[in-house]
Amino acid sequence: MTQKKMGLGKGLGALLSIYDEEVADIENKDNSGENKKETINVNANGVNEIALNEIHANPNQPRKNFDEEALNELAASIRTHGVIQPIVVNKDNDGYLIIAGERRWRAAKIAGLDTIPCIIKNYTERQIKEISIIENLQREDLNPIEAARAIRQLMDEYNFTQETVADRIGISRPNIANTLRLLSLSPEVIKLVEENKLTAGHARCLVVITDPKAQLKFAMAACGGKITVRDLERLVKQYLNPNGRSKNKPPEQSMELKELIDEMQRVFATKVSAIGSDRKGRIYIDYYSRDDLDRIAELLQILKTKTLTLKDLREFNKK
Repeated sequence: MTQKKMGLGKGLGALLSIYDEEVADIENKDNSGENKKETINVNANGVNEIALNEIHANPNQPRKNFDEEALNELAASIRTHGVIQPIVVNKDNDGYLIIAGERRWRAAKIAGLDTIPCIIKNYTERQIKEISIIENLQREDLNPIEAARAIRQLMDEYNFTQETVADRIGISRPNIANTLRLLSLSPEVIKLVEENKLTAGHARCLVVITDPKAQLKFAMAACGGKITVRDLERLVKQYLNPNGRSKNKPPEQSMELKELIDEMQRVFATKVSAIGSDRKGRIYIDYYSRDDLDRIAELLQILKTKTLTLKDLREFNKK
């Protein structure tokens, strides 16, 4: 069964340009002389032919397995047309470390080439690791749980917010939040998603169930697409509210209440929903991580002490 992919977002060129700007900022602060800075710029922007034996793979490359048949096909193409797109490398003490293009490098070796065109970068060890994780997130065959763990790694190791990760990858923040929610599932359900037996859409329906046994029971019922996501949502609602009046028409909500909910969503920058009417009901404010919860709590403290304009709120939620 095919999993729905998270979406590739930004291309590699757009991703690397972010780090190029960071490197440029560091170099502009370097007072060691103009000659050194000019040499770095030339190397960073030019295409260089580098001997294959001077280049080595990144040990932190998330992709460990390379299809041998596909490599041989690429090698045959390289023998005929050469390496059309340069690989991206970083200079280190052992020669050059591959940042992007290991598959082309391997195929070039099979094709019998002595050199390969390279674009040399000047990234820090931290930047290389970040790029490695983010490039992993942009793979088409990435499992939703692998994606969630990679996002969590970026947030934990580099203090990235969900918005920062979303900007780096080029996808929406709600997509990031929804992917992270999968990590709150029980280990048994997570394994089903990893094994492509349960889709991410089905799995997200189960996050609201706190009982691991019940969660697994619903997951097994949904494995293999036996029921649709919509049907699973309905079953979960019935489980959570067995005595509810789900067949009854919900209370009519006034335009004022709907506008209030819309305004709260803009203020808190997260999903806000209301159950009930103007006379009685409940308002729910969703959060998808500890980072989200801390942001909402901080915003409430600020609202207690000062009056914020809409511009102030937007600037705060960008932090």
